[in-house]
Amino acid sequence: MKRVQDTLPPYVKVENGELWLTEDDRENLKISYRIKDVIFSEPSEFQHVMILDSYDFGRMLVLDGVVQTTSIDGHIYNEMISHIPLQLYPAAKKVLIIGGGDCGAAREVAKYPHIEEIHMVEIDEKVVQACKAHLQEVSGNLSDPRVKFIYDDGVAFVREHENEYDVIIIDSSDPVGPAEALFSRDFYANVRRALKEDGLMVCQSQSPIFHLDILRRTYNNIGELFPHVKVYTATVPTYPGGLWSFTIGSTKPLSFPEQAAIPADTKYVNEGILKQCFELPQFLKTALEKQ
Repeated sequence: MKRVQDTLPPYVKVENGELWLTEDDRENLKISYRIKDVIFSEPSEFQHVMILDSYDFGRMLVLDGVVQTTSIDGHIYNEMISHIPLQLYPAAKKVLIIGGGDCGAAREVAKYPHIEEIHMVEIDEKVVQACKAHLQEVSGNLSDPRVKFIYDDGVAFVREHENEYDVIIIDSSDPVGPAEALFSRDFYANVRRALKEDGLMVCQSQSPIFHLDILRRTYNNIGELFPHVKVYTATVPTYPGGLWSFTIGSTKPLSFPEQAAIPADTKYVNEGILKQCFELPQFLKTALEKQ
């Protein structure tokens, strides 16, 4: 008879009768999570997709052994990558999300009634299906009719669009495998072209602690293409280092409206967060100034 552990990928193991997921970050750091149950585990055309139920973080999406989001803190990341740009561009009507297969960012964008179209381009349909079925704390089983799911390569998709979107949100995984091209200058140039004349983009730009080189490269690439570029941060316990960064590129000066119109059901973002999220720690300010 085949045992449960015989069907699991190598980063999920039974140790002393307990199930553990061990994430290997940059071959220098291993993070282990005690797991209650394997909810979903299947390979897709692009990666291995898992939904695990953990003791401390609740259900989590795991792609090729790397935790992407969890039910306990996924709202922090998804609210920050969605509400900050939409507060900076309060008149947005058409939004493109590249990646974001957990549906969390699209769920947050859909909280704005004035937004007319939300295009979500995700390369791996299996991620969306798994999260809608088994990770509803994050996805909300998203079914808003304004959301159009497009299962395609985001790099190729933006190459075919011009002057179309008010806001583009790049909700990519780490810059390895299918997501590596989403951190390139050529990709950001195509994003710039896909935006309307006064549009803005945002991307997640990794940990300022462990991936400062990626953050600086992202900041420089976007800064070469947009006249206004800013970095903001949030604390997301799931991600290595806790402190996480986002980078905005805009064709017009960045400022919040005098009266914020934040949806009533946010769990993290409020007016105080809007005021302080662009205040960077000194080491990060210094790193970005030395360009």
